[in-house]
Amino acid sequence: MSGRGAERILEVIEWLARQPVGRTLTDVVTSLALPKSSALMLLRTLVQSGYVRRDDAGLYHIRRLPGEVSADNRAWGTVLRLVDISLREAVSLTDETGFIGVFDDAQQVRYLNKVLPVREIRYDRDISVARIAAHVATGQVLLAGLSDAALNAYCADLALARDDVDTIALIKQIRTVRSNGYSLNLQGRVEGAAGIAAPVFDRNGNMVAALNIAGPRERIAARQDEILSVVIKAAQQASAALSEMRREGR
Repeated sequence: MSGRGAERILEVIEWLARQPVGRTLTDVVTSLALPKSSALMLLRTLVQSGYVRRDDAGLYHIRRLPGEVSADNRAWGTVLRLVDISLREAVSLTDETGFIGVFDDAQQVRYLNKVLPVREIRYDRDISVARIAAHVATGQVLLAGLSDAALNAYCADLALARDDVDTIALIKQIRTVRSNGYSLNLQGRVEGAAGIAAPVFDRNGNMVAALNIAGPRERIAARQDEILSVVIKAAQQASAALSEMRREGR
């Protein structure tokens, strides 16, 4: 890429980072005085590289900034960097294990991070393994962020793949999570484990991750109101951090 091409790429990234909502190709062309063909090529390059996301309405959103790349180059560096602070505070306050989770391409839960408490008896999990979203608190929160059509499709596909899925009951459960704004899962798939998760949003109101505190069922159940309050506050703080990052164009 020529020097001018690299400069234009950075101009597009910096401009999108300052936008409070998604922008169209025409917006980019007009605001940056670019030829339409050049703007389209730059946007396609940024989408393919994971810096920009194009939604179903054709709007472009900044996804990450240069230098913020996760270990496997899946473009979750920004979320991990900004949410990690709130996660560690929640772990410190609850003395239980914390996770940041997102959807992968197959709508399974992929954990970006795990923070363990200092205590000797604690809940641990291999975060290199993707989890079925419907089975864990983090996934239930992420499912609640789907449209009704997407949720129905997910539940139908899961029912085809597994014999133990009650589609109607699952949809009802996820809609309750959506209404409550959190998931309290005291019957985790891991025997004796429980978790509480809440959504993390970007400035545009898109759910980008879920923050989860998990531990032995008896401990979580005994302090569920206290832990729920910590989780919700931490998720709100993380959402505010993501919003502020967009506002300042960091």
